[in-house]
Amino acid sequence: MAHHDFTTLSQAVNTLTQNEGFKEDFEADESCIKALYSKKEYQPSDLVIIESYRFEGMTNPSDQSTVFAIEAKDGTKGTLVMSYGASTSQNEELIRQIPYKKD
Repeated sequence: MAHHDFTTLSQAVNTLTQNEGFKEDFEADESCIKALYSKKEYQPSDLVIIESYRFEGMTNPSDQSTVFAIEAKDGTKGTLVMSYGASTSQNEELIRQIPYKKD
């Protein structure tokens, strides 16, 4: 996968989904990473982060988001969006446990 330079979060998600095959939406809840379309559940050790892209808020630099391009051991590929700020619904600790792909 080629590394991209994205301007916006939506541009990153759209390109990864439409052009790179990361079709699934992942979400980190209290005990696992859920694939929202297939309804599969994964532990961080079942996944690998292929790439990540960080974005700062347009009006407030502390409003940051990161989109992760993730692949599961079973071949499922998708994105997970992590927003940093006052309110986040993702389990940040679980996301931190997902290893990055080794080059």
